[in-house]
Amino acid sequence: MIKSEKEYNAIVGRIEELLSDPENIDNSEAKGFVELNLLSDLVADFEEKNYTIHPPTLPEAIKLRMNERGLSQKALSDFLGVSTSRISEYLNGKSEPTLKIAREISRKLDIEASIVLGV
Repeated sequence: MIKSEKEYNAIVGRIEELLSDPENIDNSEAKGFVELNLLSDLVADFEEKNYTIHPPTLPEAIKLRMNERGLSQKALSDFLGVSTSRISEYLNGKSEPTLKIAREISRKLDIEASIVLGV
C-alpha cells in the first residue's frame, strides 16, 4: 500500500523506467514484467482513493457532445426541439430540462440518464 504522495511519485517514476523497456511489457517471464504489474496495481489503488473522478455535470456533458458532434447552440435547439435561449440556460446551469426534454437529451446526445437527471 502506498502511504504518501512522495511514495506515489517514486513508484510512478519507477513505472516509467520499467515502461521504457518493451521486454517488461511484452514478456510475462521478464522480471520487470512482474514488477511493473505489481507497481501498477499499487498506483491504481492509490489513485482510486486519492484522485476520484466525478461524473460531469449536465452542462459539461452537453458541451462535450456539442463539441464532439460539431453542434452550435442553434443546431442543438433544432435537434432537441427547444429554443436557443433554453439551451443557453441549460449550458449555464440556470435551468433544468423538463423530464420530456431530459429524456431527449439522454437519448439523442447519448448522455447517461443519471447525469441528465442529476442523480
